[in-house]
Amino acid sequence: MENSADKATTKILIVDDEMDICYLLSGILRRKNFTTHYVNSLSDAEAALKKDIPSLVFLDNHLPDGFGMDFIHFIKEHYPSIKVVMVTAHDTPGDRQQAFAEGADFFIGKPFTRDMINLTVEKVMSA
Repeated sequence: MENSADKATTKILIVDDEMDICYLLSGILRRKNFTTHYVNSLSDAEAALKKDIPSLVFLDNHLPDGFGMDFIHFIKEHYPSIKVVMVTAHDTPGDRQQAFAEGADFFIGKPFTRDMINLTVEKVMSA
């Protein structure tokens, strides 16, 4: 298990066009001593990844400049060590299957709870 010092160096990128989701996820994760950064589009996510590689990306599917589902492959191809958690309101069996086929490490439907986020981070980061 990671200690607090390790968590403080663990960077998490949140990619979501809804600012309230960015603030909520960021707040939940910071309470667990993770370093967070958020962006609102795929192009901003690509730029953020070039600047600073996180350990984990929370990725929405419906973004202004495309689908997060299509971006999973980009992340896994260029940054294979990054874990990807798909977070979307469009939680269907087909979407889940596609996300995992693209390389997502976990899938969460909206709305989510603080406990769901904390358990997901624990599972994904210990895998």
